[in-house]
Amino acid sequence: MLTSLYVRHFAVVEAAEIAFGPGLTVVSGETGAGKSLLVDALMLLAGARADSGVVRSGSDRAELAAEFDLSELPEARAWLEREELDEEGHCQLRRVIRAEGSSRAWINGRPANATQLSELAALLVEIHGQHEHQALLSRSHQLTLLDAYVGQADLLEQVREQALAWREAGARIQRLSGGADREQRIELLRHECAELEKWVLPAEALVELEASHKRLANAGRLAEGASALVDLLDGDGEFAARRSIGRAQAELARLAALDEGLQPWLELLDSAQIQLGEAVDGLGRYAQDIDLDPARYEEVDRQLTRLHELSRRHRLPAAELVDKLAELQRELAELEGAGDALQQLEHQRQQLQQDYAKAAGSLSEVRQAAATRLAGEVSVLMAELGMAGGRLAIELEPLGHDDPDPQGRERCELLVSANPGQALRPLRKVASGGELARISLAIEVATLGKDSVGSMVFDEVDTGIGGAVAEVVGQKLRTLGTQRQVLCVTHLPQVAAQGHAHLRVSKHSDGQATHTRIDTLDPTGRRDELARMLGGLEITRETRAHAKQMLERAQSA
Repeated sequence: MLTSLYVRHFAVVEAAEIAFGPGLTVVSGETGAGKSLLVDALMLLAGARADSGVVRSGSDRAELAAEFDLSELPEARAWLEREELDEEGHCQLRRVIRAEGSSRAWINGRPANATQLSELAALLVEIHGQHEHQALLSRSHQLTLLDAYVGQADLLEQVREQALAWREAGARIQRLSGGADREQRIELLRHECAELEKWVLPAEALVELEASHKRLANAGRLAEGASALVDLLDGDGEFAARRSIGRAQAELARLAALDEGLQPWLELLDSAQIQLGEAVDGLGRYAQDIDLDPARYEEVDRQLTRLHELSRRHRLPAAELVDKLAELQRELAELEGAGDALQQLEHQRQQLQQDYAKAAGSLSEVRQAAATRLAGEVSVLMAELGMAGGRLAIELEPLGHDDPDPQGRERCELLVSANPGQALRPLRKVASGGELARISLAIEVATLGKDSVGSMVFDEVDTGIGGAVAEVVGQKLRTLGTQRQVLCVTHLPQVAAQGHAHLRVSKHSDGQATHTRIDTLDPTGRRDELARMLGGLEITRETRAHAKQMLERAQSA
């Protein structure tokens, strides 16, 4: 659910932050006040193409941000997790559009591209606006909508998985029966496996090899340094450590004879002398035993060099070459045993095709039945919404092949006749903006509760209607608002009265600049706004009384 929308320096809006709640929120205002700016802002946050014209005159950039509550949107939460953009159930979309035309976007504070915005927004909000922004015009969306109405999620998933498994089996068959290419691949795999088997090491052995290489490369310096330390600790010099500690021991022993309280410190010096002796002995043995074998160093260096070359060739860290070897060995074994594998795969593919045919056939049957029911329900609603005599049909077109397809054996096309006597034609070719908005509303009401999108936006859904039809439109939107969050831009009081909340957009000018304000109306403000919508410039007592009555009747329904 959309919880807040913030716009700054956007068109004629200097700055506005609007909070949204559940149910139906209506947006009204005088013509030209900018009622559709909220819809435009949401479309830009949904990844629509932006241009510098949306930046307020005199400003260097426009800023847009929307926050959503994802508590009832598991698909959106899952998408954010997959994209590693999740933030403990929080979701914020933000976009900045600069006056020179460039734009940047963020999801939960992290940079995002327009594709990511579009994918996420499709799970958050459904915008029914101008003709070119209608998701309903997309045939893939039409099929998705029908499948949501069908409600057979398990059957849909079964069809998809079987089709993908059939394709994967076909791809493996093609790899295994590749003719000359197959033989070349086998030879290459044998060569690469032989090289990797010769050189690669498990992670622990690789660490030891690198440590050995470092030790051998610095053997001379290590031997020289160890010998120098032995001399420093126990040499003939006056200031050698063991000699100095010995003198300190003798002096402290004399003092301890005078005061037994010094005995613990004498014992510490005795211990230090013993430990120093052990260190001298150990360093002496180390200096004598250090490996100064140039041949061994050359051997280790050659192995590491070869490992680095293989790492670059396979574009993997040297520690992961062991896993690469196992992968290549599996592929080689599969190719070399292709005869049996091909036979098994062919049998598996035939079985998958049979299972798919059964599942896809069942899906086709339930789709056809659902298409008839849905078309009938939408046609009835179209008449109620001012399109008397209009009707909707849903045509399922079989694919031109029998190969398993993840979406099933058919595609969907919505056909519409907006007026009596008109032939049915594809929706994307014949519906006007207002008709399309009302058909969208009819479909949303008919499929109420079937989709998972939490917010729906209708821009000018009441274009070209009035009177009783307008009241029906408002009632349908309010009904939709009982299951989903709905935002509707309207110019009709019959629709505005049905809202659970009401926003008013107004334009003000000081002679120098024009500003747009967006206010959330209280009951008195709603009455006055409805009176304005009913009565125009002159608002009388009767107009206000009519507005109050209309509002009370709508809110008590």
